[in-house]
Amino acid sequence: MILTVTPNPSLDRTYEIPSLDRGEVVRAVGERVDPGGKGVNVSRAVTAAGRRTVAVLPLGGAPGALVADLLDAQGIEVASVPVAGATRSNVALAEADGVLTKINAPGPELSAAEQEALLDTVRRHAPGADWIACCGSLPRGLAPSWYADLVARAHVAGVRIALDTSGPALRHALRERPDLVKPNAEELAEAVGRPLATVGDALKAAEELRARGAGTVLASLGADGQLLVDGDGARFGSAPVALVRSNVGAGDASLAGFLLAGGRGAEALASAVAHGAAAVRLPGSVMPGPAELDPGAVTVTARIPLDRPLSEPAT
Repeated sequence: MILTVTPNPSLDRTYEIPSLDRGEVVRAVGERVDPGGKGVNVSRAVTAAGRRTVAVLPLGGAPGALVADLLDAQGIEVASVPVAGATRSNVALAEADGVLTKINAPGPELSAAEQEALLDTVRRHAPGADWIACCGSLPRGLAPSWYADLVARAHVAGVRIALDTSGPALRHALRERPDLVKPNAEELAEAVGRPLATVGDALKAAEELRARGAGTVLASLGADGQLLVDGDGARFGSAPVALVRSNVGAGDASLAGFLLAGGRGAEALASAVAHGAAAVRLPGSVMPGPAELDPGAVTVTARIPLDRPLSEPAT
């Protein structure tokens, strides 16, 4: 079982539009409403693979009730923590050429009692988990060290923990030596305090995160592929994608694929790449199931293309 923790979940509305023209009336050609948040997406991908997951998340107001209903309809077990504030609602505008514009609301502020209830809910479900995946930004009220506390508690319970966050929350958590961190290129650049222009730059940054406490680094480099850096060295995985419909949740699908395949080694990296490539071919934040995966298109190698420029350099 994979236990996911999403401290700042959302109700996500995605509109597919021909193009975004500021100041004009834009008519959508497609619309989706999905339960959102990085950990929620991981749980959705795990469920799509036919595996068990429990999603821990604070929920409040009408948007929170709809998130719970949508997850229940997908067969996902929800361990919700009631909060006074309303769950945030996010909007994504997906243009026909693949450009995505996201508007993310800040979300509610959690009280001290609500924060402790969230930690206690994780503690109660941790004994049955193979992995705990802690994902996303922290809501207002939670200190940057909150994830670090959660990592420490997970290790006391003997459970492996994967972390997908950034900024101060990531820096604090590294001190508690999370088993896995999954940054994208921008988050890698932010963590090491310098721009990344090539795959080799990303590799050096991932190695630095390992030196600072991460057991394994799974770095998403967008269209350029993914890097896996662990105690056995480094590997690079990629897969061609002819048409990108939406990259919302693609990194979350990758993390789910990695954990579903055991969370270690080349096979897990190949699964992560296959899940990420499948996710960007789907609308909104739809998570891929086995039918959407194309493992044969994935290439994994220990020969890292160090000089390859990143399609989108991270600053």
